[in-house]
Amino acid sequence: MMTPDAPSPVRAARIDLLTGGITFAAILIFAGTGSRAMTSFVDLVAGNGEGADATLVTAVLLNIALMLFGWRRYRDLTREAGARAAAEDRVRTLATHDPLTGLLNRRSLGEGVANLFGRAGQRGKTVAMLMLDLDKFKTVNDLHGHEAGDTLLRDVAAAIAGLLPPNAMLARLGGDEYAAVFLYDAANPVTVDLVAERLIARLAEPFDLGEATAHVTVSLGIARSDHDCTNGDALMRRADIAMYAAKKAGRNRLVWFDASMERALQARNAVEAGLRSGIPNGEIVPYYEQQIDLATGRLLGFEVLARWEHPTRGLIPPDIFIPVAEETGMIGDLSLSVMRQAFEQARGWDAELSLSVNISPAQLKDPWLAQKIVKLLVETGYPARRLEIEITESALFDDLDLARTIIGSLKNQGIRLALDDFGTGYSSLAHLRALPFDRIKIDRSFVMSMAENSESAAIVTAITRLGDSLGMPITAEGIEDGAIAAQLQAIGCHKGQGFHYGRPIPIRQVRTLLAEQALLPSGRAEPAAPDDAAEAVRRAI
Repeated sequence: MMTPDAPSPVRAARIDLLTGGITFAAILIFAGTGSRAMTSFVDLVAGNGEGADATLVTAVLLNIALMLFGWRRYRDLTREAGARAAAEDRVRTLATHDPLTGLLNRRSLGEGVANLFGRAGQRGKTVAMLMLDLDKFKTVNDLHGHEAGDTLLRDVAAAIAGLLPPNAMLARLGGDEYAAVFLYDAANPVTVDLVAERLIARLAEPFDLGEATAHVTVSLGIARSDHDCTNGDALMRRADIAMYAAKKAGRNRLVWFDASMERALQARNAVEAGLRSGIPNGEIVPYYEQQIDLATGRLLGFEVLARWEHPTRGLIPPDIFIPVAEETGMIGDLSLSVMRQAFEQARGWDAELSLSVNISPAQLKDPWLAQKIVKLLVETGYPARRLEIEITESALFDDLDLARTIIGSLKNQGIRLALDDFGTGYSSLAHLRALPFDRIKIDRSFVMSMAENSESAAIVTAITRLGDSLGMPITAEGIEDGAIAAQLQAIGCHKGQGFHYGRPIPIRQVRTLLAEQALLPSGRAEPAAPDDAAEAVRRAI
């Protein structure tokens, strides 16, 4: 590697040639004149003869100086050559190895795997690739610092290397991700399982980082070359897919690649691409699930649910696209789009009908969420008093202080708050005490199993009585039949929803339903009061 101040290779070669020539000439001159000059000099010292020839003595001294210069230059050149060779070695090492752990890097691993494919064919073996990713490595960096994290990465590399078969290749691909590749007998895949299981067990043990101890686990994906896999890139991609499947399955485990995983990934990518265009195009629309007064059967309102009316695939259920929207950060835009449509559609309904909208955990991390919702209310003219925001218990765990701020802002605008999926978390009562909720929604898992599970029935009864004592009305979701509805009414639950009253329906069916029940006023849509709207805008800015 050349620096800006270093001479070019041609110029350096010329200098070396000139220096060598001068030195060689000095040696020749010394050989030709040195004996005569030294004889004259000795005679002078001994008092014999007329003394040394001054010219010859000068020539000898000059030759000695030139030889010393040549030797010194040779020594410097030797050092420079050594330094240059060392620098070139470092460059080559950095090009092929990870500087932190000394393992192979992604590029050199790819080249090695390609060679391994050839050897596998010659020897009748199969290539196994293990993709390893540390679970919650970021926590180590956050708690102990990046220096401790680097130490852990080096220790993990050493631990993995110590458990691999001879001649296995090991690489660090970046971050906390490693890959190991080796040959094995396709008829005996249990050997790969044993290696993977030992790795999982070893990496689950504590690592001593000096002043701290780190606890991590590993998600491990395995792919093999004999299942329609013809090159290293495909093998690496499959191992990576299997590794993410291990993470999704709960971490700290191994998963072998299966072709269905790749198909699922392709389907997921298609969903993501469709969402990126579908959200702004209005393909994600509100569907409405009825909420009923259990005592009278009267319609009280609707829960707003997102459905994807795809132009070619038809209706896509939320369990397909909501997780993708959350993973990709699109859930906020999706939710606001559905809310806007619902507010515009519902503002002309009977003034006693309300809308319930569920907020995802990802949305509750947005400090501007309350302002965004209020802005929608102002722009659509939908009254805040007819809106109920549902927040699940799980959404409150990450940042309770931020959640408290958002909930307080929504509450100040007249929006009601419901604690959704009550009873499924470990701190339900603490959340009721810490946050100003108006309503409790009992999780559907308890309601649906009331008839055959006495414990579920007891939990529903206890939650209903708790709501009564706190002055919080209860909504039961997941009512599947009339028997459960009657049981809920008997214990004092006044509001419910579920397939017993109908599945979620699109706006055209809602309008028909409301018209049949005379809940569509003939007058204009109910606007927000001017003063209230102006105040809402002021607070939202």
